[in-house]
Order: sequence, then structure tokens, then C-alpha cells
Amino acid sequence: MKHVSILITNDAVLASIADPRIMFTGVNEFLEAAGKPPLFKVQLVGLTKDIKLHAGLFSVHTDEVIGNVPQTDLIIVPAMGGEMTSAIEKNKEFIPWITTQHHQGAEVASLCVGAFLLAATGLLNGKECSTHWRFAEQFRDMFPEVTLVDDRIVTEQQGLYSSGGATSYWNLLLYLVEKYAGRDMSIMAAKVFALEIDRKSQSPFIMFNGQKTHEDEPIKKAQEFIEANIAGRISVEDLAFKYAIGKRHFERRFKKATNNTPVEYIQRVKIEAAKKQLETGRRNVNEVMYNVGYTDTKAFRTVFKKITGLSPVEYRNKYNKAA
Repeated sequence: MKHVSILITNDAVLASIADPRIMFTGVNEFLEAAGKPPLFKVQLVGLTKDIKLHAGLFSVHTDEVIGNVPQTDLIIVPAMGGEMTSAIEKNKEFIPWITTQHHQGAEVASLCVGAFLLAATGLLNGKECSTHWRFAEQFRDMFPEVTLVDDRIVTEQQGLYSSGGATSYWNLLLYLVEKYAGRDMSIMAAKVFALEIDRKSQSPFIMFNGQKTHEDEPIKKAQEFIEANIAGRISVEDLAFKYAIGKRHFERRFKKATNNTPVEYIQRVKIEAAKKQLETGRRNVNEVMYNVGYTDTKAFRTVFKKITGLSPVEYRNKYNKAA
């Protein structure tokens, strides 16, 4: 039997505690209904026996405190609310326990922004990780030694798992069910809980807001120029000349400041503008393409799909009610 320890962290998001419990106990019920023994022993584990969440609106009674759990097989790190640096500080007592358990063979899975607490253990250094796309820039700033793949819904490396934002953690839970209980049980769980199985990307949900928390003023001005001229043809050479910086030096500074090359940034700004136009109104794809400075249908479609995971037509049909 697999021992699953769902952490009840301070400031935990209640759904990211309840949902994994529902998933793993549900699989036990499916197995028992098929005449098979249950597979998971599921426990809520915290620093204290009673924990208040969501400004005291809810109380969670843990099954055990971490000191009484000498060994486990799978640790679930839930999403946390509030400011992430503060959330990590409030939950720092979990860090040595998680690290010790992993070194003893336990696997660890973070849900959504629970990735911040998992990354704070140092276990993710040199490895890939996903989290909610809204927190990508902050995550990269706080944990530069972790490779953030913010378009990915599920990552797995050396017994460490992470999920994308919000309810996409259900896909990680399905992934874990398949690993421990098999594909048939994962399909059963997907059907019972009405989940889309094997969803791998959160790209269609990402909103690009630019990365301007840096202090490089010429690069910030270049970003603002790109955003103000989405219909124009902007070259890296023109930008470097405009801000009196050598092309190679400009490219290095831009990448360091924004985590994107200038070309990637131009593409993401244009595609974000195209997404907004496709979401509302009745413009067709070609009209939107021209509005954001593309004249080559194939190039526009290729870049759009690379960034969003969907073709322009698929995106419009997904989000535009009029379409």
C-alpha cells in the first residue's frame, strides 16, 4: 500500500488539499468495487493537529503531525495563497522533513504554486518544474537554478513532480494514479471526475503581460516601443540602433532582463494582441493577422500555435462566443 501524505501548509488553498484526497480515496473505492484491495493510505499531515485556512473561515484537522510520520511514499505539496516569500517563511519547518523523506525514497509532487515551497528545499535545482503561469517571472527570480517550463502541465524528474496553474493539477493527479494504479484506473478516474486526460500544456491559458520588473531602463523603453507598435515590422537591428546599443550587447541585455530574446518578445507581444482580437469581435483570422503586423499566413499560424498550443481558428472558436 502506498502511503500518501498531503501537507496541510499554512495558507494552503483548500481545494488543493481536498482534491488530491478525493482522487486517491476515490481510486481506492474503484478498486474495492472491482474486488481488489485499496492501494493508497491517505493522510493529511501538518505542523499541528488543527490548522485554520482562508483567514480562519475553515479549520482542517490533520491525521498526523510531521514528527509522527517517519516515512512516506508520496508527498503532495498544495498550492499556497498570499505572497510567496512570506508563504515559504510560514512553512519553512516542512522543508527539512520533505528533504529527508525524499532522500529516504519518497516522491514529492507540488500542485500549482506549491512549486515555490518545493523549490525552496533545493531539490529542484538543475531540474525542470512547472507552476502557475502568472507566477513564472517571480519563480525565475527566486529560483534561478531551477528550469521553469511555464507552458507545461506536468513535469517529472527523479521522483519530483510539478503541475501547472490552478485546476491543471488534476492532470498531475491522474498522471500519478496511472503510475501507481495503471492506465485503466487513470481512465476510470478521468471519466468519473469528468477530466480531460493527457492534457499536457497550459499554453492556451497564458496571458503575456511583459516582464518589466527589471531595472534596465533602455530595455524597458524598447519593450514599451514594441508594445506600442504591434502593427509595425520591428527588427532587432532597428531597436539596437534606436537605443544606441550594439546589436549583440542589446540581445544579451534584453534576454537577461526579460527571459526572452528580442525576437521572442516581439512575437509574444504580437500574438497576445492577436489573441485579444480573436476573443472579441467578428474579425476573421486574416484581418487579425494584418492588424498585428504579419503578412505571411503560414508564419503567423506557426508562431501562434507555438505560443498558444492552438491554431488561430481553434483559439477563436474556443474563446469567442460569437464564433
